[in-house]
Amino acid sequence: MNTFALTKLSYGMYILSTMDGDKPVGCTINTSTQITATPTTIMISVNKNNYTNGCIKKNGKFALSILSEKSDSTLIGGFGFRSSRDNNKFENVDYEIKYEMPIIKAANAYLICKVVDSLEVHTHTIFIGELLEAEILDNEANSMTYSYYHNVIKGNTPANASTANAYKKEDKKEEAKAVYRCKTCGFEYKGDIPFEDLPKDWVCPICGEPKSNFEKIS
Repeated sequence: MNTFALTKLSYGMYILSTMDGDKPVGCTINTSTQITATPTTIMISVNKNNYTNGCIKKNGKFALSILSEKSDSTLIGGFGFRSSRDNNKFENVDYEIKYEMPIIKAANAYLICKVVDSLEVHTHTIFIGELLEAEILDNEANSMTYSYYHNVIKGNTPANASTANAYKKEDKKEEAKAVYRCKTCGFEYKGDIPFEDLPKDWVCPICGEPKSNFEKIS
């Protein structure tokens, strides 16, 4: 079976958010779509291990910030490779509260929904939300696709992602070039500039971790 065929399905890149009491929480997801028009309902898929999953179940509402190709890629890593249980992911993020939900300002649009149904499917919960509010923040930028994230940004897939098995493939290792991997998000630096020669303030383009968080793997 060639699970890489699953990458031919269309996915986006979203910051899913809700509130944990008075604390904004969230995670990166790639699986969401509109289900019905009247009323307008939206489906999202969230790993049961994600702290945000339980917060949505308690709160009953969620927001979906739709990232664009202009959005800083560290948003994806910051929300995708850390847990809101132990981290304030919104600490250094420009956001605002709409309908009591945190919205990422760097997105090109947002949707706010109340949960009307849910379904437990193996490792994930499928939430069905009825749309309460929607707005465009940037009508010029293209929405970021999962393909763009992998092929242009060169990002990795978290183990909790609903599509974790789709992008499992053997990477072609470049000969005679040292490869360094981020311990947080798994991003592998294979650039033309030797890793040691990168500026001291260089950070991981996916999760924003410093050079000191990288380990040499080849």
